[in-house]
Amino acid sequence: MTGTTDSTGPRTEPTPDPTAAAAVDPRVRRASGALARYRVMAYVTGTMLLVLCLEMVLKYGFHVNALDWVPRLHGFVYIVYLVTVFDLWSVMRWKLGRFVTMAAAGVVPVMSFVLERRVHADGQERLATLGRR
Repeated sequence: MTGTTDSTGPRTEPTPDPTAAAAVDPRVRRASGALARYRVMAYVTGTMLLVLCLEMVLKYGFHVNALDWVPRLHGFVYIVYLVTVFDLWSVMRWKLGRFVTMAAAGVVPVMSFVLERRVHADGQERLATLGRR
């Protein structure tokens, strides 16, 4: 840990070590990125699915078409979500059942939020085992 001094005194933040970043296994870096992308898309997809449910209630319950753009946007977001699910699933080398469950989470309201926590915990555990190799 190295620091620099300036006119206000010594800095306590460590300066990044460029050799430490190069020492990280490329598989761990790729899996970590896939896990982060999945996490973001799980929240975005879950939020869009809740907005889609609201749109359906407004449309069929109250005959209000104010959010008629939501189904198309959710469809696009779901496709991006499926790509991130496939990326994470293939990098982590999980079983097919996990892929199906993760894909279904994008169409069942609130399931993406619940499953994201479990997948993230399992992914962190897998990253720890990959990092030890």
